[in-house]
Amino acid sequence: MSTAVATDRTAAAPKAAPRGRVTQANVLRSEWTKLWTLRSTRWSLLAAVVAMAGLGILIAAVQMGRWTHLDPHERAVYDSIDTGVGGYHLAQLAIGVLGVLVISGEYSTGMIRSSFMAVPKRLPVLWAKIGVFAAVTFVLMLIASLVSFFGVQAIVTGHHLNHSLGDPHALRVVVGTALFLTVLGILSIGIGGLVRNTAGGIALFVFLLFVLPGITAILPASIADSINPYLPLNAGFTVATSTFENGNHLAPWAGFALFCGYAALAVGAAAIGLLRRDA
Repeated sequence: MSTAVATDRTAAAPKAAPRGRVTQANVLRSEWTKLWTLRSTRWSLLAAVVAMAGLGILIAAVQMGRWTHLDPHERAVYDSIDTGVGGYHLAQLAIGVLGVLVISGEYSTGMIRSSFMAVPKRLPVLWAKIGVFAAVTFVLMLIASLVSFFGVQAIVTGHHLNHSLGDPHALRVVVGTALFLTVLGILSIGIGGLVRNTAGGIALFVFLLFVLPGITAILPASIADSINPYLPLNAGFTVATSTFENGNHLAPWAGFALFCGYAALAVGAAAIGLLRRDA
């Protein structure tokens, strides 16, 4: 009798809800949620989009308004393709800083421990952060690049300086700008994961991309010319440039490949640190 009662109670007891498996798709959804719930993310991406879409148009409007006052050499070498994507000079700063914050911010708040408790293997968290941020950056920057490019071409039409996407280098520069900024964001995530400190990560990012070229500029010309093409920023933006000031540069896709190598190196170092160091 008691056996029958026990059997009935066992049958009536509710089954425990199955726990969700830790899959890369689930981690991606989690990182998507974390990315868009941060106010700093929205403001940083908005700043990048406005800079990318608006700066080139603003510069083109000023230049066309002062066209007759420009130096003859400036008018002769004017390239509306490069002007059309000139906003990347500001957008890269917003994307780089945000890339560092994507991972260093969690170390600052201690949230990274919760992430690693949910995903004990750790590396899926890094891959998800990179995947989500890279996808968002590429889509937004490609749209902003197209807006800026077509806006600039409309402004310079009166002086017959306009280009179409079918012209040599135009499509490569527009898409290359979005690719450059995307890989820049990945590089920044690697730096943030390696340093694990927001201030330190941003300082290292600024040094590598903006201070280091200034340091090489004060070196003797023979030394600077042999170093400059291989610096991260100089190698990366070759794919986003139509007209080069001089011949001391890598080929567009070769330079971009080197820039991808720098990003892979930073991410690899960050991955090793995730596995070997405590959170």
